[in-house]
Amino acid sequence: MSGDLIRVLLVDDHAVVRAGVKAVLGAAKDVHVVGEAGSGAEALALAERLKPDVIVMDISLGDTDGMAVTRQIVAKGLPSRVLTLTMHAEEDYLVTMLEAGAAGYVLKTAADRDLLDAVRTVARGEVYVRPDAARILAKGYTRKDPLHAERQRFEKLTERERDVLRHTAQGFSAPEIGEKLFISPKTVDTYKQRIQDKLGLSHRHEYVQLALRLGLLTPEN
Repeated sequence: MSGDLIRVLLVDDHAVVRAGVKAVLGAAKDVHVVGEAGSGAEALALAERLKPDVIVMDISLGDTDGMAVTRQIVAKGLPSRVLTLTMHAEEDYLVTMLEAGAAGYVLKTAADRDLLDAVRTVARGEVYVRPDAARILAKGYTRKDPLHAERQRFEKLTERERDVLRHTAQGFSAPEIGEKLFISPKTVDTYKQRIQDKLGLSHRHEYVQLALRLGLLTPEN
């Protein structure tokens, strides 16, 4: 930032929207709109030339989309931080934009209330996501993680049960596991029964497969 002044580039393919956003930002003494772009190509060119602190980016652009432009900005190593401003409230858009490298997400319907705070937050190097969007984000990542259900079941195991599961997956026998954990082989068998009850595992190859999927051991082990 130049002193305490936050330099902003607006990217939206509708001039009337850019004018409205500029009016909202213009009410703040610490924010200055240094440029406007109506396309992805223009946005990239201005981002490289102006190097603004924050780029307020729409998702739907005429020649491309905000996700692609954001990825290119990140790939080029530009210092600007991208703040998404869009009509799209769907979780897929939110998750994809943040994965692309955006530092925040604001809905156009809430711009008059949230935009200035979001710009300042992002300019400080922080991430801006409202609580309702954060819940959407968490749900989106949960759906994208095919192992989420298995991770949840694994987390229900006690620490000792997890130790027995790992050692079993590594090929150790009950007496060997007992020696490592300072418990009797019979107690090891008791833990295995509890693991079977909680996770449905009964054979060593099932222990190995689960451990590999959850990253508990590497294939070399």
